[in-house]
Amino acid sequence: MKTKNLGHQILHFPLTKIILGFLVVAGFAGGIKIGLGKLLEDLIDNKDGQDLILAIIASAIAIGCYWLLFRFYEKRKIAELSTDNIGRNLMLGIFLGVILMSLTIFVIYLSGSYSIVALNPISYLVPALALAISSAILEEILFRGILFRIIEEKLGSYIALMLSALVFGLLHLMNPNSSLIIGFGLAIQAGLLLGVLYMYSRNLWLPIGIHFAWNFTLGGVWGASVSGIPLEKSLITATIQGNEWVTGGQFGPEGSIQATLFCLVATTLFFILCYKQNKIQKPFWVRSRQPMQ
Repeated sequence: MKTKNLGHQILHFPLTKIILGFLVVAGFAGGIKIGLGKLLEDLIDNKDGQDLILAIIASAIAIGCYWLLFRFYEKRKIAELSTDNIGRNLMLGIFLGVILMSLTIFVIYLSGSYSIVALNPISYLVPALALAISSAILEEILFRGILFRIIEEKLGSYIALMLSALVFGLLHLMNPNSSLIIGFGLAIQAGLLLGVLYMYSRNLWLPIGIHFAWNFTLGGVWGASVSGIPLEKSLITATIQGNEWVTGGQFGPEGSIQATLFCLVATTLFFILCYKQNKIQKPFWVRSRQPMQ
């Protein structure tokens, strides 16, 4: 009996759940991309079309894997992927993402560091659409759905925000043209903001919406590098040259000071809403001392 209890405790230990969640979701989504990618190369000549189809299918697989894994693993309803108010949450996230990234570019433009070279066909948005779909859905499932949610359940919202933001920033140090300062900025911009948005909505669709619009607007519309990666095609071909504190340098506008400040303002506003609406979870040792209602 003790062995069974010990095995159950290990299986349901937060770190075990996080590792298994990452392996299952990222493993299946990545495997589908590799396997299906070779098949699509033979069926579709257009590379942009291949990437978009792969992004949609891999994202659907990631959502399905997450739902199935935690539906049976934790034996609960997967409320964070509920379709209730999905349209409202996605649209709010998309609106916020467009505004934040457009304001960031606007500051670069006002500084004289952003110049439009050409306007391209609408079809040039497809590569950015593929990137935005896959990165938004997979990263939000991994970092907010698994990492943040599981840590928060045990250690509370404050520690979950700090740890998940730290991990998010550190992982972006591996991106091209990154640095410690940029990683710290991304931990504030995306790590804290997206975590707070999950707290506020208690679903993944709001952070998915802002993450999608963030990448799509920055790379697909304004023609800037996304997390150090330049896109070959975008609606606007632009040159961004100037003070790296304002432009973000080769990493792109996410590395700029104004991007961090704008996102910090949004984070603060939504955190205040979370506090007022009592959406901040306390750690288990505080909950255990509270009297039963």
